[in-house]
Amino acid sequence: MEVKDIVDLKTIKTDMKAKSKEEAIQELAEVLLQNDYITNVEGFLTDIYAREAMGQTGIGNYIAIPHGNSDSVKKIGVAIGITQEEIPWETLDGKGVKGIILFAVGKENDGAQTHLKLLSLFARKLGNDEVIDEMLQAKNAADVQEALCK
Repeated sequence: MEVKDIVDLKTIKTDMKAKSKEEAIQELAEVLLQNDYITNVEGFLTDIYAREAMGQTGIGNYIAIPHGNSDSVKKIGVAIGITQEEIPWETLDGKGVKGIILFAVGKENDGAQTHLKLLSLFARKLGNDEVIDEMLQAKNAADVQEALCK
């Protein structure tokens, strides 16, 4: 599994208007629903917020990776959102967030393994400041995909 296999142009929004963490997660969950990654938003959000309650998902450098395993997931994927304005979020560096990568992973037996693989794949990419800069400056979905799939 590679990042390029997971990043779907249809689930990338470079013009998010969300002003809060809740609005951002809701907006990206709707994108996952519209593109047939999840079966319902409410159940998915319940599972995401259960994970959020366990600890911060803001990894610093203006990036957050909310995630959780959910029975509402039909197929593994990510929704990626970019905002122009910083959103308040609990982060490792105390800054807000401009880039959100919402993971959709099922609860089935291999879900936990897949979840860890996805987090690891994206963590390697997001450990590179150049990748983050390009992603946050992206004007469209293709730019985001290109930045993450280098």
